[in-house]
Amino acid sequence: MQIIIFEDEKTPRLSPLCDLKPLCDLVTGCYSLRQRFIAAAAGKRELTWHMRPRIAPWFCENHPGAVVNELVDDEVLLVNARLVCDGEVARQIVEAGLDAGEAVAQGDNLLFARLNAGRLPFPGAEFPELIDGMALASTLSCVEVSGFRLLDNLWDPVALHPAMMREDGAALALGRIEGEVHPSAILVNPAAIIIEKGAEVKAGAVLDASDGFIYIGAGAVVEPVALLMQNVYIAPKATVKSGARIYSNVSVGGGSKAGGEIEDSIMEPFSNKQHDGFLGHSYISSWCNLGAGTDTSDLKNNYSQVSIETARGKMATSQQFLGLLMGEHSKCSIGTRFNTGTVVGTSSNIFGNGMPAKYVPSFSWGDGHTGNGQYQADKAVETAKRVMARRKVEMSAAYEAMFRSLAGEKE
Repeated sequence: MQIIIFEDEKTPRLSPLCDLKPLCDLVTGCYSLRQRFIAAAAGKRELTWHMRPRIAPWFCENHPGAVVNELVDDEVLLVNARLVCDGEVARQIVEAGLDAGEAVAQGDNLLFARLNAGRLPFPGAEFPELIDGMALASTLSCVEVSGFRLLDNLWDPVALHPAMMREDGAALALGRIEGEVHPSAILVNPAAIIIEKGAEVKAGAVLDASDGFIYIGAGAVVEPVALLMQNVYIAPKATVKSGARIYSNVSVGGGSKAGGEIEDSIMEPFSNKQHDGFLGHSYISSWCNLGAGTDTSDLKNNYSQVSIETARGKMATSQQFLGLLMGEHSKCSIGTRFNTGTVVGTSSNIFGNGMPAKYVPSFSWGDGHTGNGQYQADKAVETAKRVMARRKVEMSAAYEAMFRSLAGEKE
């Protein structure tokens, strides 16, 4: 039986965070959704993937041997890519307990469906851009369930993040100090700390795990006089800059640079916030750069719930704390101040004297307010190539095609 992790009709609700990657590469807690699926299936099931055609060639290039948008078996188990894979999701994948023709839904979300390939709602092996899960569920024997976690809204990776950090930390084999720790560095409660071999904690740094865990990945560097505390995950080859204050549920992706004050936030791989400034309850995608002194507001002055604005209009989030949600390759100038619940699209160049708009569309040039310009695709690609080269990553033809395709959609 073929296991297919599929992107459904609600995928656009997670834009711009998934514009240049599969939806299951979104991160909450220490890991992406895809990493969680792979860990659950390891050695037990082979996973295959359905994703938007724009993204598939680049994904296949980076994951040789992956089966993407291809049927390889007559019997299929569909698994929603927006699911946070926990023990029950893993059981469904490994045991495949559904009978043929059965589906599992939660509210208006199809979670799982087992069916003969001939009953898939598209002709032959030609996968659609998105699979309409609920339309498919209506053709199957569907059981209604509750209690599953999945990304339903743009802000969900941040909303789920604290709980996922606690769960992920509890699953780590804590208490391993194998990297290089300077004699003047201070480790508080080392039983809740991991410093992997090849990591370096420099002079005067403080790792305080008295109220949570701290993980420092192989090749990561914690520079002098940095403070880390209260559930912090620093992925391999990331850098925590000198004088940083990193605390309260922070996940920093591989190759990223983190500085200033950061709390309750996710930084994807190769993102950059190395200067002073506050980042709170935010999601920063890969290849973003926050200029020196950039600050995000994550709490309204009247303490009311935060709303956001997107291409689909204004949305209530039910969240009291929510900062910046920024798509890949976007950048802002020094001293930028982001309002509570700001959404920035992909590859926007933000500058100006006032606060940027609460919604800055993709490929914007300016602060997102009326009259700003469009970041032309050729110039955006040129800049992106230069940024990636600084981290010794070459933009492939497949990545450039994906990037230009998105730019064409936004024109």
